[in-house]
Amino acid sequence: MKGTGLITGLRFLVLGSAAGGGLPQWNCNCSTCAAARDPSSGILPQTQSSLAVSLNGETWAIFNASPDIRQQIQQTPQLHPKTLRHSPIKSVVITNADVDHIGGLLTLREKQPFDLFSTPAIGAVIDANPVFRVLDPAFVSRKAIRLEEEFFPLDGLAARIFAVPGKVALFLEDGEPELGLEGEQTIGVELIAGGRRAYYIPGCATLPHWLCERIRGADLVFFDGTVFTDDEMIRVGTGIKTGQRMGHMPITADGAGSLDVLSRLDLGRMIYVHINNTNPIWRDGPERNAVTAAGFEVGHDGMEIDLA
Repeated sequence: MKGTGLITGLRFLVLGSAAGGGLPQWNCNCSTCAAARDPSSGILPQTQSSLAVSLNGETWAIFNASPDIRQQIQQTPQLHPKTLRHSPIKSVVITNADVDHIGGLLTLREKQPFDLFSTPAIGAVIDANPVFRVLDPAFVSRKAIRLEEEFFPLDGLAARIFAVPGKVALFLEDGEPELGLEGEQTIGVELIAGGRRAYYIPGCATLPHWLCERIRGADLVFFDGTVFTDDEMIRVGTGIKTGQRMGHMPITADGAGSLDVLSRLDLGRMIYVHINNTNPIWRDGPERNAVTAAGFEVGHDGMEIDLA
């Protein structure tokens, strides 16, 4: 194992729990977005999907650079600079090339050293857009990682990426994209340290048998909770696409949603992240009750998990 840092256990901070656009979305007045603007509603605003991981509470790896990353760092004391020019962020790992996962890279352009990990396919998307040249290569070390290749986003933290069913980023679609595509475009991340095993899968279109067997018995899984039902956005009136068309598995689907499938995998903790503004699990009600009754949790900004 690379590195000699003191391992105190896997520590996680949910920097952002919402899907693209956050909660509330800037141009949406659905009931949940309206409630998130009302301080008396009990529904707090949430930023776009991102996760921070540490072994010692001092150095951190960020998984997905949300467009909200400046706000996320500001509201997370563990990520504040400790000296005049400093950051506890030592690496950033990108799981797909959607804007809500790479947009924050533009904020991290301030001549601060960190490693940027991505698959060659995701790296090619970043390379193709000249705006990302603001990431000075003298400071930002680009590291291509292959599927199933072990790498170390932090000293002592072994990670491995694997393909999960998904699709290309929205802005790369040309006509109808291939759905359920398994390759370098959408990945999950396996993290192992101190005898604990955790997974970060913020985007996933289906849960095939091989993926279920891979994560079975894990201590912790962060999983795609974009929509509660496949036609949710259509019914609410905020969009014309199903969850499947967007590359996301619904939480419920006549016994075949992620809630039912994941409930059979003996997981230590299961936390939904990347939750769309239309998803009713943001508020108290039967949908949230169904999630919590299964022993699952709804992620939220600032959520902390320590696998000691």
